[in-house]
Amino acid sequence: MFQKLWRKTPLAWLQVKREKNRLAVALAGIAFADILMFVQLGFKDALYDASVKPHYALEGDLFMINPQFETLFQVKSFQRDRLFQARAIPGVESVSSLLIGTGQWRNPETRMTRPILVFGLDPARPAFQLPEIHQSADALKMLNRVVYDQAGRPEYGNIAELFQQTNPLPIQLNDLDVRVAGIFTLGASFAADGNVIASDSTFLRLFPTRQANQIDVGLIHLSPGTDIAEVQATLRASLPNDVSILTIDEFAEREKIYWGNSTPIGFIFGFGTIIGFIVGIVIVYQILYSDVSDHLAEYATLKAMGYSDRYLVSVLIQEALILAVLGFIPGSILSLGLYHLAQTATLLPIVMTVNRSITVFSLTVTMCVFSGAIAMRKLQAADPADVFS
Repeated sequence: MFQKLWRKTPLAWLQVKREKNRLAVALAGIAFADILMFVQLGFKDALYDASVKPHYALEGDLFMINPQFETLFQVKSFQRDRLFQARAIPGVESVSSLLIGTGQWRNPETRMTRPILVFGLDPARPAFQLPEIHQSADALKMLNRVVYDQAGRPEYGNIAELFQQTNPLPIQLNDLDVRVAGIFTLGASFAADGNVIASDSTFLRLFPTRQANQIDVGLIHLSPGTDIAEVQATLRASLPNDVSILTIDEFAEREKIYWGNSTPIGFIFGFGTIIGFIVGIVIVYQILYSDVSDHLAEYATLKAMGYSDRYLVSVLIQEALILAVLGFIPGSILSLGLYHLAQTATLLPIVMTVNRSITVFSLTVTMCVFSGAIAMRKLQAADPADVFS
């Protein structure tokens, strides 16, 4: 079928390139719609990727949380005793805990304060699998010592450079004098522009209203060769329903669901993608409709020569596909540049992915074919009798 198609006169291509100005407007419109979809989907994926970075940096096979726990930004605590009970389950090798809170970081240069996510952990069993955290474990054992995430927003100050000059570096966190004793790299997210890690003892000094027997995340380490699903089922059956036992993927998925469903952010980015799709439909429809209207007599002549409606419709669909491909190329290239600018400005992991490119290209093809389908009605109205009237 394709060989027969290519042997015919490339009427669709000739129609598309005949009006250079119209072609340029069409490609600009499609590229704009693609850019809008790329940006919206890029920010949405960056939101999800950044929000679960801390989750995937944790050390543990299973995770214990309060059933009402939705996001790291607003934690719900549970009794530490539940974690000790989990330790008695066969297959559980060890357990550790993590405390989470939002503190006020004072920039040592500007003296301006800014919210920052604070993690509290046991230095003897660091909850994160980041090498820098393990290297700073001994320093964290000292009271009022913290390690700072150098991938945070610059508004926190040039901490990494200052730390090279002064080690440990004195700063203020929650109006308490503490010292930066190490640097690590995790990254900002929509929930927090930066992160800082302290020992559980220092954490309780930073947040004096917190109770020592209340923890936010329990990390459960299993013995080598243990079946994770089997131990998870045993823990769920053995422990009261005031805690939930999750795998790392389930834990991260809960965070994604919160940002996607419980906040307007997920809706806004999804709605923006729909708007881009609709804009593309309108633009391509206008171009194809104008093309059909301007050449209605020629189409009627082709009908009079014996060409079927099916052939003429195929020509219009081919035009739509050509516009989709030609418009997608500049749209994707310009989106790469915008991703770079956005990543530099926001420090969010906004990068082009194959899946997103396939998604936007599929939406572009659908957008153009749908526009062509709407314009078909004008084409099918071409009457050979009008040519000779």
